[in-house]
Amino acid sequence: MEKLETEENEVVVTKKGQTTIPVRLRKKYKIEEGTRLSVTDTEEGILLKPKKSIWDMIGAFAEYATVEELSKQHYKLRHEDE
Repeated sequence: MEKLETEENEVVVTKKGQTTIPVRLRKKYKIEEGTRLSVTDTEEGILLKPKKSIWDMIGAFAEYATVEELSKQHYKLRHEDE
């Protein structure tokens, strides 16, 4: 298996446990305000991965729901945390 080249970035964690993902990585991985990330504890450390949104998967569910139904579900998910 080929080893991937990695570039280290340093971030600061606030007392609330929050940090800022560097802009270069946010652009590269299309992380915007409201993007949900999965957080995985690995042997090497913490792995953050963007979760696919309902819009990313809309074609995959065409046989299960209409665009309107998916839009309603998307609205519901977006307002869960409010």
